[in-house]
Amino acid sequence: MPPRPTVNEADFEEAFLKGSGPGGQKINKTSSAVQLKHLPTGIVIKSQETRSRTQNRKIARRVLAEKLEVMEKGSESRVAVKGEVKRKKKASQSKKTKRKYKALEEAGAVAATEGVVDGGQNETNQDNGREEEDIDATAKFGQSGRFEEKRDGRERPPDPPRI
Repeated sequence: MPPRPTVNEADFEEAFLKGSGPGGQKINKTSSAVQLKHLPTGIVIKSQETRSRTQNRKIARRVLAEKLEVMEKGSESRVAVKGEVKRKKKASQSKKTKRKYKALEEAGAVAATEGVVDGGQNETNQDNGREEEDIDATAKFGQSGRFEEKRDGRERPPDPPRI
């Protein structure tokens, strides 16, 4: 990762403006917004992200330095490199999600075709399995008075009430 860019203090003018927008009356009365004008290029940056003048000065300087670096270096700048990494991560996540749903869809299609190929035998086996499952399941009534079923050694919490 390239180092963070810096700006020469002599290259810009700094002005403090009264803020506007959300934040209440305090924002509108105090001069906490910062405006930086880069003299060689004419780029103007205004920062009013916080109610603190000091924090707004730091933010404005960082944004100005990043914009100048993008103008100078283009795709080699720190901002561009970070953006590319973020884009690749998002694309990878998207591909992973598509693969997951495609595999689930194929598995569902395979299961549906197996039921037809077996000639309906699969359905009878499922019914028998349910009967055996009901016999094997240990049922008890919890403190709530609702029927709670225990399978695989784990208790299932009662379903929330339906409205």
